[in-house]
Amino acid sequence: MSEVDQMPGHLIRRFQQIAVAIFHAEVAKTGVDLTPVQYAAMAKIAEIDGVDQATLAGLIAYDRATITGVVDRLVQKGYIERVVSTRDRRARELHLTDTGCDIFAKVSPAVLQAQKSMLAGLDGAEQSELLRLMAKAIAAGNEQSRAPLKTD
Repeated sequence: MSEVDQMPGHLIRRFQQIAVAIFHAEVAKTGVDLTPVQYAAMAKIAEIDGVDQATLAGLIAYDRATITGVVDRLVQKGYIERVVSTRDRRARELHLTDTGCDIFAKVSPAVLQAQKSMLAGLDGAEQSELLRLMAKAIAAGNEQSRAPLKTD
């Protein structure tokens, strides 16, 4: 291996390329057009019904400008809706629509299969260790990100 092939940034970028390709291939089998970040947004909205857009951005580690486009596309597809918050008229609560709930249920098994496929070259202990180490490295560098993950 050359020096660049051993650099963590290069390896992470390659793994991201592979992960996105696998995600798209698995989700395409369902006939649904959905990106990984759109799925993450829908998953978090399903988990926290009525979450506001700014909080959603922090919960999935995306900047506010990017999350606006993601939410706009999900609204256009009819998967989520924005509702003016009863607590803060400036905020918009996000809810899955009935169609969004159906789509989320339809693609979730494909997304789970994609996660398994991404780690197929590793045995169970190696998969657990890789995920543990990735989470540790991400936690250590979280505040250096342009869009840090907000856990509270």
